[in-house]
Amino acid sequence: MKNVKLLNGVEMPILGFGVYQIPDLEECERVVSEAIGVGYRLIDTAQIYRNEKAVGNAIKKSGVDRKEFFITTKVWITNSGYEKAKTSIEESLKKLQTDYIDLLLIHQPFGDYYGTYRAMEEYYKAGKLRAIGVSNFYPDRFIDIAHFFEIKPMVNQVETHVFNQQIIPQGIMKEYGTQIESWGPFAEGKNNLFTNETLVEVGKKYNKTAAQVALRYLIQRDVVVIPKTVRKERMIQNFDIFNFELSETDMKEILKLDKKESLFLSHYETLKQLTI
Repeated sequence: MKNVKLLNGVEMPILGFGVYQIPDLEECERVVSEAIGVGYRLIDTAQIYRNEKAVGNAIKKSGVDRKEFFITTKVWITNSGYEKAKTSIEESLKKLQTDYIDLLLIHQPFGDYYGTYRAMEEYYKAGKLRAIGVSNFYPDRFIDIAHFFEIKPMVNQVETHVFNQQIIPQGIMKEYGTQIESWGPFAEGKNNLFTNETLVEVGKKYNKTAAQVALRYLIQRDVVVIPKTVRKERMIQNFDIFNFELSETDMKEILKLDKKESLFLSHYETLKQLTI
């Protein structure tokens, strides 16, 4: 497994397992246990996913040393603000059944995220968080928080896939030493990603699927990816991307797929709706 080194020296796996939209605790515990068996050690959850407890159960029952895992969770909007965030961090620690969280992110750039980040800095300095960062922060809000806080965000998790490659935002993040992380690396199948002609043709050269090519493309750009699936065979397939390398020509062809816009939602539009 390839790791990336965060701003503070902490190493983070470049490939992880996401548990978005798996609210059923039994099913979530099952799939996380299977993912751990396949070899995943980065597990990405969030307060709003309502499955932190299932993730904690799976990790505890795995028999794998806690130090081998990299657990990520996120503070939801309703827990924004200094005091609420502190309470929610304690709740996350309890549900995850751990003394520390490897990476804590602000989930959305809404509410009193300044107060939230101050609470996160406090927990980071106390050793309860190994790394802190943000999620869904567009360049303007990212620069704001990166410029004015003592501890720079170590990660920014944003929608990143072959149709929205975040080339310019990734460059801005690099200026601040922030690691880009992809949510939705398969674009949830939109634009027929799994049968995309370019990805399929590139994959034929390496005996790989379009999905594997999509993931490989991102990790060769040093993007952390957290694909989600509830099927073990897909977990294995997604994990099997470290035994080939895309050529420069392949990378240029896939770059052409970039539409430079979200396939899901605009947080600017969400903010506008909240303020109307």
